[in-house]
Amino acid sequence: MRLAKYLATAGVASRRASEDVVRTGRVTIGGQIVTDPARDVGTDDAVALDGKPVAAVHERVVYALNKPAGVVSTARDPQGRPTVVTLVPQTERLYPVGRLDIDTTGLILLTNEGDLAHRLTHPSFEVEKTYRAVVGGRPVRDPELDTLRGGVELDDGRTAPARVQRISADTIEITIHEGRKRQIKRMCEAVGHPVKRLERVGFGPLLLGDLPRGRWRRLTDAEVDALMRAASAAG
Repeated sequence: MRLAKYLATAGVASRRASEDVVRTGRVTIGGQIVTDPARDVGTDDAVALDGKPVAAVHERVVYALNKPAGVVSTARDPQGRPTVVTLVPQTERLYPVGRLDIDTTGLILLTNEGDLAHRLTHPSFEVEKTYRAVVGGRPVRDPELDTLRGGVELDDGRTAPARVQRISADTIEITIHEGRKRQIKRMCEAVGHPVKRLERVGFGPLLLGDLPRGRWRRLTDAEVDALMRAASAAG
């Protein structure tokens, strides 16, 4: 494993930031200063940052899954329903990053890094999520879009301003950074448009794209770094 990746998996910083840490001469291997982030590191190498030992306990992995309807967004389900964790490789314990309702489809992330899952979902970090909603009722009008953009009064308080665009007469995209229960559905209902189908199409800088329903892919290091930056910038 390369040194920068080793530091990232140890939780020192993102991979890119770890490269900068190495270049400044703060890292040693076997007591010798190393300034090359691409230096290979073995399991027996003694790596230290500012003189303190650093150990990469495990390699951080993040999967993007296009969740089908009928699948529960938890690690396990007492009712025996299929869960998102069962749809991806289970070489180690995985955490769903947030939740989607059982009938909601689309992008959900899974990771073996609990701190990353926390940073991507906790409201204080304000990481954006984008949803595409097919709604009932009359065609969506501009005043209703403006209401959604400005904030909607719900039973648990007014929502924060959202980015909203009309895709067609009965389809809108909404980007929020909050994570209230059934928030998108309740927002749409509040302006007279009950949700018929809901799909998450974006999580921070990551887009669902053409990933087929029920399929997964492992994120690249660059994509994971982009997620970390999104959480750091918002928090």
